[in-house]
Amino acid sequence: MLRRHTRAACASAAATGALLLTGLTGSASAGTAPDPGPSAAETLRADQAPPALLKAMQRDLGLTADQARHRLANEADAGATAGRLRAALGADFAGAWVRGADSGTLTVATTDAADTAVIEASGARATVVRHTLTTLDAAKSRLDRAATGLDTTDAPVWYVDVRTNSVVVQAVRSSAARDLLRAAGVDASLAHVTTSAERPRPLYDLRGGEAYYINNSGRCSIGFPVTRGTQQGYATAGHCGRAGASTSGHNRVAQGTFQASTFPGRDTAWVATNSNWTATPYVKGAGGQNVQVTGSTQAPVGASVCRSGSTTGWHCGTIQQHNTSVTYPEGTITGVTRTSVCAEPGDSGGSYISGSQAQGVTSGGSGNCSTGGTTFYQPINPLLQGYGLTLKTTTDGPGNPGEPGEPGGTWAAGTVYQSGATVTYGGATYRCLQTHQAQPGWEPPNVPALWQRV
Repeated sequence: MLRRHTRAACASAAATGALLLTGLTGSASAGTAPDPGPSAAETLRADQAPPALLKAMQRDLGLTADQARHRLANEADAGATAGRLRAALGADFAGAWVRGADSGTLTVATTDAADTAVIEASGARATVVRHTLTTLDAAKSRLDRAATGLDTTDAPVWYVDVRTNSVVVQAVRSSAARDLLRAAGVDASLAHVTTSAERPRPLYDLRGGEAYYINNSGRCSIGFPVTRGTQQGYATAGHCGRAGASTSGHNRVAQGTFQASTFPGRDTAWVATNSNWTATPYVKGAGGQNVQVTGSTQAPVGASVCRSGSTTGWHCGTIQQHNTSVTYPEGTITGVTRTSVCAEPGDSGGSYISGSQAQGVTSGGSGNCSTGGTTFYQPINPLLQGYGLTLKTTTDGPGNPGEPGEPGGTWAAGTVYQSGATVTYGGATYRCLQTHQAQPGWEPPNVPALWQRV
């Protein structure tokens, strides 16, 4: 948790490039390669990625501007391909990730060697592993449950690592990791223990993309502007304030009130603002430049991700693992994403964005932006779903969130759809390929990167 008691500007909406999620059309089943459809790179105009985002990627990932654009396009394609293959492989699916400076290599893991042909036919690299993603997620859930009755300060981080096909426990003392694994009843064949001196903390010195103040004392950062019906507000970190706490903006003008907050367990909260404040579809970039937010499609492991924070501004890195648990002094947080992006006290609550897609709000971490560090973010989609919020995006249309997109259809704008979920639209059934919040204009037939007709 990144929190500070100094003055700062808190990031209201972190702007990112208008990358288009483009098609991979057709259906896939075991033994049949999904039709790749048009490439995202073919529809990405060179001027669509904002300079602030590209400059941060160049600095932190060692890329040129053209390489950064190419990487973003590759990652958009990889997410859609991985979603189609997840649907095609079913229970055999064991995860997917990208690698390479340009994220040009997508690897998809399966437990059945017979799936290799369909994976490779989609242009991805296939690897055959022992454990399914479902098995690994179940083992990690057992660790989460066991941690409620243990002191895990010496084994503060555990996560599903699809690249090693294991559940990793990161510990200061190996014995603490073994104690957690034993208490959870997780077989040694599923687990891997790493030692590290890192002790993540909630980074309470408040800041983020643009500063806000809690009860005229502590300070945090706005994650992403949202709406709930006609009420405007923003999502942020739960450790920043409790329900009922009042907020003022970066200019110290009265702003709003925390409506709900969860911490520990999760690190989620949202603030409803008064009529003086208007939700915008932006994140604050370098030099105050607006970066557009167009959706919340979850990026894959290995993808680039950038963070906006009022202490340290724009910094980029890569997604290391989803479904991570981390123990702070206040307790254990589950379901966060671990990244190589640096952060410092004051960055809490601020926005993480990949391309133009909102990813999450800053929770905590270790290290700093001088020597490097590790940070965790609370994914935005579960936060939106948990509080019934709608992300403010540049694709917002006139429809009311939550209402069907057509008479008799089950698809609805404002709904968070998990990968694998099915809906009906226009008399046809569609399967969700990538977790996201539905936006007006993103009806299933219009976004084959997100929906597959079945």
